[in-house]
Amino acid sequence: MTTITRNLMGKHPTRTLATAGITAVALGLGLAPAATATGTEPTLTEISAVQGTGESTPMDGAEVTVRGIVTAAYPTGGINGFYLQTPGTGGDELPEASEGIFIYAPGQTEKVSTGDYVQVTGEATEYHGLTQIRAARSTVAVLDEPAEAVKPLDIELPAGAAEREALESMLLAPSGNWTLADNYSVNQYGELTLASGTSEILPGEKALRQPSDVFAPGSSDALALEAENSRRSITLDDGATLNFMGATSSKNNPLPYLEAGTALRVGAPVNFQTGVILDYRYDQWRLQPLGQVSGTQRNNPISVGDTRSEQPEDVGGNVTVGTFNVLNYFTTTGDKLQGCNYYTDREGNPVTVRRGCDARGAANAENLERQEAKIVSALNAMDADVVTLQEVENSAHFGQPRDTALATLVDALNEKAGAARWAYVPSPEELPASEDVIRSAVIYRPSSVKPIDESIIDDHEAFSNARQPLAQAFQQVGGNAKTRFAVIANHFKSKGSAPSDPNDPNADRGDGAGAWNQARVEQASELVSFAQRVSKERNTDKVLLGGDFNSYGAEDPLRVLAQAGYSDITAASGKHSYLYGGRVGSLDHVFASPGAAEVVTGSDVWQINANEPVALEYSRFNYNATDLYVADMFRASDHNPAVVGLQLSKR
Repeated sequence: MTTITRNLMGKHPTRTLATAGITAVALGLGLAPAATATGTEPTLTEISAVQGTGESTPMDGAEVTVRGIVTAAYPTGGINGFYLQTPGTGGDELPEASEGIFIYAPGQTEKVSTGDYVQVTGEATEYHGLTQIRAARSTVAVLDEPAEAVKPLDIELPAGAAEREALESMLLAPSGNWTLADNYSVNQYGELTLASGTSEILPGEKALRQPSDVFAPGSSDALALEAENSRRSITLDDGATLNFMGATSSKNNPLPYLEAGTALRVGAPVNFQTGVILDYRYDQWRLQPLGQVSGTQRNNPISVGDTRSEQPEDVGGNVTVGTFNVLNYFTTTGDKLQGCNYYTDREGNPVTVRRGCDARGAANAENLERQEAKIVSALNAMDADVVTLQEVENSAHFGQPRDTALATLVDALNEKAGAARWAYVPSPEELPASEDVIRSAVIYRPSSVKPIDESIIDDHEAFSNARQPLAQAFQQVGGNAKTRFAVIANHFKSKGSAPSDPNDPNADRGDGAGAWNQARVEQASELVSFAQRVSKERNTDKVLLGGDFNSYGAEDPLRVLAQAGYSDITAASGKHSYLYGGRVGSLDHVFASPGAAEVVTGSDVWQINANEPVALEYSRFNYNATDLYVADMFRASDHNPAVVGLQLSKR
């Protein structure tokens, strides 16, 4: 017999039901029928009444008894609970108040399975913004009476907090188009960021664009784009609370969504294979899978398209020029120095240098070999005639000839290629009195181009906190002076480590440009002057500025170059070179003087690094139970390389 009364919300009934339908004991769960302290049958409350229509439950602190279908359960991974939803709800009917709720039930979650009809008694609470019922011991009971199945809500995910609140803890089948927007945190917390649909501000943009890559930092357009980015994005969690970079016990769990050789790339299309739960944890809205995800198979709610390319697009021309930040390639490994501290793998073995010494790369020869294998694979496949490199060890800092590490890399390239395919541009005789521990460099293919005169380093004071530009002129093999061009390798001051004084002109203004913007502007201005000098001294109007400018497309330093007549050739590819904070943009560029721009035939940003999970780097070797390291080009660095084509003519 069922008695119907009206609850305080005025919409959903509460019901007093007989306990005949509870058969926990029969199911082997060892549970007694839920009852009040006086032994009477409990009054059932609708889940929607516990949820209410506001941000928090109107029944906070009250003991409630609810019934629902288990839509997701997490007996492992630390969530310690499951989700219930009112039978028969979902489909295409949006509720006024959520029909789903999280049941926090440590030690009891393994008693239920997805699809079970369950009764729970516990305290209604808010836990950091998530409405939940804290189940008392022995109050989770599986029912044997029939109940209408829950249907996933087949909707486009609402952007507003109020609209999402009305769906909190409900089963969804997100519709529309989805793009993988960030994969950085999958390496630590098992999280992915997804972007819905396409940008209205930047038609055709599916990922989340760095605002200062297209609009002036702090401008109304930049702010509007970031607001749109926030509306379009949501975190897809892994149904666990593990920190895979923390305790060894967590590291021994396979990372979610990843296996060796699988693609999980920013910018790739995403399709939902199963329903997901709309959840609120860690101060943000999330989508939870229906169980803890492990690898690519267990409870994985999505499939991700493979957008990998094992070589750059054809950029045309008879000479190609590229740029590549090789992520602290140091042949002076940490174990050769005193005082180094390390990032270690899950067994405590050192992998990369953390602090305490001047080395910045591999901890030892074994890890250097892994790093080098990926860089060599990438550079050989890139197959450019000239490449500017950034973040190569300045070996002079360690008492060796300045080009020692560079020569080692070229030897490794040639060994892998099976021939003397590559050479490096030697440092000039005149060197700066003071340099960073990393440097820029240039390598080339002698079969295609030959150096003209020695290289030149710009030792201007503007670069005292960065890396000095290195210039080299080349001429096409078999060509004359009309096929001559010059490249300048650059690496401007980074955006981090802001001055502590907020009044310092290089302080981070919070507008998206980061710290040291003024320093980069001064470096850009000096680079223009240096390029004019190189053009005159090397008798060519074709000058290419390649490298890591630590500046997005619409920021002040790059405006200086544009105003001086230089064209951002790689921007025409429409691809990005970097990912930071879930936003894509380009810090790496190839700029062309007017004379060089006239002979450019095409460009490509080869997205082999920034798009890939950091978990694939050599620096994360043996961090997890799953061995993800492959000696290929993918995630050889954190920056994507770029390449441009030139059609040089003798006439």
